[in-house]
Amino acid sequence: MSSAALFALLPLITLSVVILVLMLVIAFNRKLALTCGISVAGCALTLLAIYLIHLQATVVQVTPLLIVDDYALLFSAMIVLVTGLICLISYDYQLCRGEQQDEFYLLLLLSALGGMILAHSNHFASMILGLELLGIALYAMISYPTRGLLSLEAGLKYLILSGVSSAFILFGIALLFAAFGTLSFPEIKVAESTEANRMFILVGSGLILSGIGFKLSLVPFHMWTPDVYQGAPAPTTAFLATASKGAIFAVLMRFFISLDGYQYATIMEGLFWLSLLSILVGNLLALMQTSIKRLLAYSSIAHLGYLLVAFLAASYIGGKALAVEAALFFLLAYFLTTVGAFGVVTLMSQDPNNLDNDDLNNYQGLFWRRPLMAAFFTAMLLSLAGIPLTAGFVGKFYIFAAGVQSELWLLLAAVVVGSGIGLFYYLRIIFTMTKQSEATEEITIPVTGGWALAVVTLSMLALGIYPAPIISWVSNIARGLT
Repeated sequence: MSSAALFALLPLITLSVVILVLMLVIAFNRKLALTCGISVAGCALTLLAIYLIHLQATVVQVTPLLIVDDYALLFSAMIVLVTGLICLISYDYQLCRGEQQDEFYLLLLLSALGGMILAHSNHFASMILGLELLGIALYAMISYPTRGLLSLEAGLKYLILSGVSSAFILFGIALLFAAFGTLSFPEIKVAESTEANRMFILVGSGLILSGIGFKLSLVPFHMWTPDVYQGAPAPTTAFLATASKGAIFAVLMRFFISLDGYQYATIMEGLFWLSLLSILVGNLLALMQTSIKRLLAYSSIAHLGYLLVAFLAASYIGGKALAVEAALFFLLAYFLTTVGAFGVVTLMSQDPNNLDNDDLNNYQGLFWRRPLMAAFFTAMLLSLAGIPLTAGFVGKFYIFAAGVQSELWLLLAAVVVGSGIGLFYYLRIIFTMTKQSEATEEITIPVTGGWALAVVTLSMLALGIYPAPIISWVSNIARGLT
């Protein structure tokens, strides 16, 4: 391997070294503050490495398996940034548990490494490697607490259903290999598609999309989502809802553009119904929830449905670059907002009995007891609803622009209806926080988590008020990919 290729892999190498160092530190000195500090420092070093590679402004194919380009670097930066923020937000959460929680950070970094591999994947072999590294670490993170939460049940559900979805993906890959004779995305792009192998392509792609539909929790593959989100620890849920789904979407879009799957009307129709059902079912079921984590679970299902609108818009001539740009910006806004929302739940869950404080009634009067925490949560909920001056508004505006250019009128109508329903249940939470409450117990905001949440909130608002620099960056990446 050349020195240029090794340098291009600097972010992956940096995070791998940090994981090894963390493993040795945990073996010899169990101290949660030290473990958390090394994890955050490792994320910062990895972000620095990503920036250094970005300055090179070149595309490097590292063996047939991995590609280093701005698209992969953007998703890697998003994953690592979210991971670092979750490390900070979860410190006091883990500290009050009374258990040995050091391995949580090790598993978190391993899962982030798997997500980065997915973002850089240009081959089905590296895709499966990243998918399993991401997933296996998540199984342990979900079921990590030994008491208080329904974590073991959630971990078991995710393990079984994730294993089934991985089997679908592997069988779909086998059919595509039978059709094209290669597992490399670029070679698939230039391979001839004939009537003889068309059925292999359709069935294989359908199986892969079904497996990925589970991992993205799209309807009708969504049944695991509310149970796992509620049963898992709040910091794990934050990672599962953001970095995990973002990494899987990254490899899905790269694969689909390589395959030129937009030419297959059957696949497009299937994705259309996945998007429509995810938007409507996700928002309607969220109306019935009194658990904040379950409500955010159904909200994430709806948001992935919105994301598919941009994905589908890329099938129309002239709209591909705008559609990819819309998807990237929407994901960035979704990452910040969702991490912030679950961050509030995490900081509210400083319970020595190891129970997550996600019951809606427990947030009654939060504006009067802890106005800063309530302000953070309100900002995140308004962004999820797509209110102006938030990152969520710009993200949804992008989705509309891509949908209008591609004339996806039915899906756009679903987005309008879904956003209206979503506004109702987001405002219900805000209204609950403004109601007077008889509760008098003190709610303390941990210093580490509070500052991290403040940074997330300010970043989200900055992205909504002045998005021009990020839009320019995302636009260049979209043009390079398409």
